Amino acid sequence: MRRLLIDAAHTLVPPNGDRHGPLPPLLLTLTVVTGLVDAVSYLALGHVFVANMTGNVVFLGFALAGAEGLSAWASLAAMAAFLVGAVAGGRFGTRFADHRGKLLASATTLQALLVSVALVTVLVTHDRLAAPGRYVLIVTLALAMGLQNAAVRRLGVPDLTTTVLTQTLTGLASDPGPAGGAGPRPGRRVLAVLSMFLGALAGALLLRSGTGAVLGVAVALLVVAAVVTRLSSVPGAGWVRP
Repeated sequence: MRRLLIDAAHTLVPPNGDRHGPLPPLLLTLTVVTGLVDAVSYLALGHVFVANMTGNVVFLGFALAGAEGLSAWASLAAMAAFLVGAVAGGRFGTRFADHRGKLLASATTLQALLVSVALVTVLVTHDRLAAPGRYVLIVTLALAMGLQNAAVRRLGVPDLTTTVLTQTLTGLASDPGPAGGAGPRPGRRVLAVLSMFLGALAGALLLRSGTGAVLGVAVALLVVAAVVTRLSSVPGAGWVRP
């Protein structure tokens, strides 16, 4: 337990000279964003995910089998937009291959703009989303999450993918770290799971006040992440190197 708490503390407040610098707490912030936007997509846009593509593949199969309440077109739109966003994230990764700070700052800035488009759509339609508005949200949010997923993958911070928790949970259960053994980063894994959970919980609760409330919080978190990343990317910072 002591090791888990120490690891969690170092993830939230990285010690001086840490290889990944401020990236762990920033990626936990993006994990919260994932929970928020998937709460919007699943609960408000008709049972579709914009970040969890495994879920969309399964939903597509269900929809094609005739399951009620699912849309094959919505799942396809989300997956296609996610892939386009991932391509963009890959381009960012190539362009800023030698500077992880610029990579994350640029990706989160564009991601904030995409989520802002979704927010404006909700505000303009007064949260009454017909089919066109619904697909605008699905596409823009999936673009944003594909971009995030690809950029985070290039950053290479262990156990902080921000969108997928299956391997994190598997490692948490199968490695001996939580029991006090030699398993790596148990606290970081727990924080990743909690961040996703809290994002989803907050998203579901905020939806009672409207979709715009959830997207507004997501945009605010992305802006904060972009600003903090830029401010932390000082010349000579060791963590910016790949």
